[in-house]
Amino acid sequence: MQPDSYLRLSWRHVSRGLVLTLALLLSDCGPPYALARGAPDSLAPLVKKVLPAVVNIAVTETVSGGDMLSELPPELRDTPLGREFKRKFGNRHEQVAGAGSGFIIDPTGIIVTNNHVVDHADKIVVSLTDGRQLPATVLGRDELTDVAVIKVKTTESLPSVPWGDSRRAEVGDWILAAGNPFGLGGSVSVGIISARGRDLGSGPFDNFLQLDAPINPGNSGGPVFNMDGQVIGVSSVIVSPTGASVGIGFAIPSEAVNRIVGQLLAKGSIERGWLGVSVDDRDDGVTIANLDRNGPAGKSGIKAGDVVIAINGDRIDSSRGLIRAVAGVPPGNSVRVTIRRQGREMDFSVNVGRRPTEQQAG
Repeated sequence: MQPDSYLRLSWRHVSRGLVLTLALLLSDCGPPYALARGAPDSLAPLVKKVLPAVVNIAVTETVSGGDMLSELPPELRDTPLGREFKRKFGNRHEQVAGAGSGFIIDPTGIIVTNNHVVDHADKIVVSLTDGRQLPATVLGRDELTDVAVIKVKTTESLPSVPWGDSRRAEVGDWILAAGNPFGLGGSVSVGIISARGRDLGSGPFDNFLQLDAPINPGNSGGPVFNMDGQVIGVSSVIVSPTGASVGIGFAIPSEAVNRIVGQLLAKGSIERGWLGVSVDDRDDGVTIANLDRNGPAGKSGIKAGDVVIAINGDRIDSSRGLIRAVAGVPPGNSVRVTIRRQGREMDFSVNVGRRPTEQQAG
């Protein structure tokens, strides 16, 4: 007996009063009243729609013999073995190949991928799903968020995919991941969002979506789609004792990637705000541990020991949140920093500086 026929049979034995009571209860839930959206019967239509915009990225990096010699232990370099190694490999150049994934966001051939896919590439070749191979160049990249933008040379309009809003994605939502696992070519996997806001300790801007869709080496830079075919994340990290998928993968949310891509296309690099402070997470809040007296915060009157409460009225509850909030302010603009000092709340207007590349403080 089918489940819906069972429900019809059961309703025959329900009193009219109970039916009316249930109807009133449902009406109190507020419009619209609907069941949670499930996965479609088949993902084939979605795959046909988005996969043409997913690309494989092959990179070639030249490694010199000098780089190979640097791997030789120091205690062996002046020995007969070390001299023989230098004689054989000192002038040798090796081509190291790598592979990753990406997706086209503009028909002119603009592609988003991970920075670590193209970071040291001397040559980049993009393969489309129709078999075409096109050379590509880097337009901009950001090491701190692991985002890069490249462009292929083409006179034809290419298929592209739109951005979605990762802020609307919820734990339990279905997702489709696409990419180039192990260099096999265009592949897809399906799963759900397992968690949000994951901090893996890889950088100050960690805010990953955790996925249970299988993601393997080669998937890096590939898109993660919602069921409407919109990109809500970019595959970036797997956690595995073997190096292959064990069902836990992480994607950079589209909210962050879209913003970074826009800045890279406009300027080729990212300029982030900086206060010139180092901070600690303590029980009483985000505390200024040290600061550069000639930095933006020091010049404004903020002192070591102050507890940061808010930036521009938005509450700060972690050092990571403070760093992200300040980094999102273009250098040269002012922010209102609310601090607590000896039990008193105080506001300071700080003219945000430019974040040094190697600086990991706020």
